[in-house]
Amino acid sequence: MLALPLCIVLGLANGAVPLGTADILAGITTTVTGADQGQGALIVGQIRLPRVLLAALMGAILGMSGAATQGLFRNPLADPSLIGVTAGASLGAAVVIVLGGHLLPGYAALTLVSVGAFAGGVVAVVFVYRLATSSSGTSVATMLLAGIAITALAGALGSLLEFYADNDMLRRISLWKMGGLDGANYPRLLLAAVVGCALLLALPRYADTLNALLLGESEARHLGIDVDAAKIALIIWVAIGVGTSVALVGTIAFVGLVVPHIVRMLVGPDHRVLLPASALAGAILLVVADTLSRIVIAPTELPVGVITAIIGVPFFISLLRQRHHYGMQS
Repeated sequence: MLALPLCIVLGLANGAVPLGTADILAGITTTVTGADQGQGALIVGQIRLPRVLLAALMGAILGMSGAATQGLFRNPLADPSLIGVTAGASLGAAVVIVLGGHLLPGYAALTLVSVGAFAGGVVAVVFVYRLATSSSGTSVATMLLAGIAITALAGALGSLLEFYADNDMLRRISLWKMGGLDGANYPRLLLAAVVGCALLLALPRYADTLNALLLGESEARHLGIDVDAAKIALIIWVAIGVGTSVALVGTIAFVGLVVPHIVRMLVGPDHRVLLPASALAGAILLVVADTLSRIVIAPTELPVGVITAIIGVPFFISLLRQRHHYGMQS
């Protein structure tokens, strides 16, 4: 628990302009009281504090969403993007950028692109759900295949938009896909806090359901669990969380995949512990990744999605190798 506050303090202190404890305290005081206490306090209060807190909230949302998705699909290699929400949100952002979002002033354009991203994610999830639902219920396997199909379709449509986009549009789309927290501000932080608190309170209520689903859907039904209702609720909450994340900070890869694995190795598969622990670990990972993105080649900032991918890809490859090794042994 102490690791997250420590990472937040380090995130506030480090960047293109290193700051000390006095500047951090002054920045927090400035945010609360509105008093002007110098440049360092201004940097902390107006730039770094909303950014670091937004990183913590987005990391928590992605970490817990990843743990819930892996439990729902009963697959440790599952990721929230499997239900198509990430690809749909990226396509929604690209549509807005290409159709004229770049013509608006800075903050208005960013807001419109965020709305487009969220709408795209919702539409993608609705399509996936409709394709996977029949009179006999909702099939997780069909949902997985439908998510892959919708992701491929969204990717193709996004590529078509990029083909017609000019250089400025292409750069904006590319930066959005790489993810970044440079647009953090207090209105975005407030929205993230509302969605994050709702998600972090709602998903742990399904911990026992996810534990039962690990045994199989038939066994869960014998235990008295309404499996179809649980599936719908989990999909909706994950879609809201991931859609909000993509809308606010762009596409950030591998947090929802890597974090639950690390936590599962430390605390076990019990979702009563796994879900909140994944939220905590996701917050820590994204705060650390954002801090690294600001200091690796300072004063230039790397997209935070690049940092999480650099961390996540080697881990993902090692997981695949371990699964292959154990499969050969069995």
